[in-house]
Amino acid sequence: MTEEHARPGAFTLAVCAEMVFRSLPVTERLKRITDLGFVAEIWDWTKHDIPALARSGATFSSMTGYITGTLADDEGADELIRTARLSIPVAKELGCPRLNLHGTGLDGQGLPVVKSEFVSGAMWLKARDTLNRMADLGEEEGVTFVLENLNEAVDHPKTPFAKAADTIALVSAIDRPSLKLNLDLYHAQIGEGNLIELCRQALPFIGEIQVADVPGRKEPGTGEINYPAIARALHDMDYTGVVGLEAWPSEDDELALSRFRQAFTL
Repeated sequence: MTEEHARPGAFTLAVCAEMVFRSLPVTERLKRITDLGFVAEIWDWTKHDIPALARSGATFSSMTGYITGTLADDEGADELIRTARLSIPVAKELGCPRLNLHGTGLDGQGLPVVKSEFVSGAMWLKARDTLNRMADLGEEEGVTFVLENLNEAVDHPKTPFAKAADTIALVSAIDRPSLKLNLDLYHAQIGEGNLIELCRQALPFIGEIQVADVPGRKEPGTGEINYPAIARALHDMDYTGVVGLEAWPSEDDELALSRFRQAFTL
C-alpha cells in the first residue's frame, strides 16, 4: 500500500504501532493498521525484529532515528551521529523516509537522559551545529531527520529544546530539506497552545504532524482540542503531508482510529 492510498482528503494518516492493539505482537498490529488503511510508525527500532517488520506489508512513515545521544554537548553529539548512522540502514530496509530526533535522548519512561534546568546560549549554538551535521548525514543518505517538540509539564520534564518554538527556531535557522519538524500538537497544546497559528508559523519546515487530545493523550474527540478545525486550517494552508496518531485509545482501538480518521477527513 502506498501513502496515497491512506489519504482521505488532504492528508496521509499514520498510526503509531507502539500505542494501539497492544495485546497483539507488533507484526499483527501492523497488519491491523494496514488493513484499516493507515500507514505505520514505530519508536525504538532496536526493540523490533526488523526483517519481520519489513515483511509485514506495512508502509512506514517514521521511526526513531537514533539510539542514544544529545544535541548540545560534544560527546553526546558524536554519539547521536554515530547511532543515527546505525539507524539509517534500518530505515532503508523498512522504506521509512523520516527519522525522528529529540532535544536529548529519552529513557524508557520518556524522561530526558540529560536534564536541563536552563538552556544556555552555548547549548543553542552546539545544538545548531549538531543538527547541521544531522542534515549533512540526511543529504548524504537520502533520508530526512525530523526534530520533535515535547512538553515539560506532563510527560518530559527538563527536556532541553522541548517547546515547538524551540524546534522551529532550530530547524528554521538551518533551513535545509534534510532536516524538518515533527510538529506534535499534543505536546504543543500543553506547552504553548494557539495551535492553528503555530501550524502556520511552522508550515514551511514541517516534515510531519503528530496528534493526540489533551488531557490524557487519547484520540481526537476525547479532549479539548478542536482537531476538525485544525484539519480544515491545515487544508487551507495547502498542507498535504502526514498526520500521525500518537495516542492511547480511550476505549476500543478501532473506535479510536475511526475517530482519528473522522477528525482528519475533509
